Amino acid sequence: MRPPLRLSKGIMNYHMTDPQVFYNQEDLWTLPQEKYNGQAVAFQPYYILMRLPETDEIQYFLMTPFTPRGRDNMISWMGAKCDFPEYGQIILYQLPKERLTFGPLQIEAMIDQNAVISEQLSLWDQRGSRVIRGNLVVIPIDNAFLYVEPVYLLAEGVNIPQLVRVIVISGKKVVMEPTLDQAIRAVFGVAQPTEPKAAVSSALEADIVNRARDELGKAKEAMQAGQWEDFGKAMQGLTKALTPKPQNGETSNENGFPDE
Repeated sequence: MRPPLRLSKGIMNYHMTDPQVFYNQEDLWTLPQEKYNGQAVAFQPYYILMRLPETDEIQYFLMTPFTPRGRDNMISWMGAKCDFPEYGQIILYQLPKERLTFGPLQIEAMIDQNAVISEQLSLWDQRGSRVIRGNLVVIPIDNAFLYVEPVYLLAEGVNIPQLVRVIVISGKKVVMEPTLDQAIRAVFGVAQPTEPKAAVSSALEADIVNRARDELGKAKEAMQAGQWEDFGKAMQGLTKALTPKPQNGETSNENGFPDE
């Protein structure tokens, strides 16, 4: 058994410092329940790469939340560091009892009660595929927690699930988006970045400049020599070089301009 798991079982009992409270087991913690693949199961501690609110570095943790015995709200969060030289060090956040912090099973209920999300998941479940809701990730941020749950789609006859959506919950706001970045932006009300307009490639730009320079040189030579027919042809070539190619469905006239 991994040492952090043994320690978590000890913390569920030995966080109580008052002898009378400890004797009566009045403040006993337990591992919470969560929904996995449609079933309520015991929450299993899991590994995660994350940055704690008070640090600047991303660290590797084995983490688990705790709930009070017989209740579903979260009462504490524990993370065991898995990077050297701090391997085995424990971070424990004890939450105030007078403040409600949602536990994993309560978060799962919030997802189930969201009409838009439930409708989409039910729709996917009826088309020859199966929806799998992955493990709920509980992440401490500042003075609150962010909850993240991946949604997978398992097609009939295929054994490899595909990640199709990410659900993110902050406070009482529940969102589901195609990617984690989009979901985090949506839950915190951050506008999505606009797609940059397609730019003309540098190679195409260089070709346009070179052709325009050649035609301009021909026009100057023809004008100096008094060869006005050649001058007219060179100017037509210059116009054509500098005129964008017509889009789909457009036609261009002899001067290179799109027809009206």
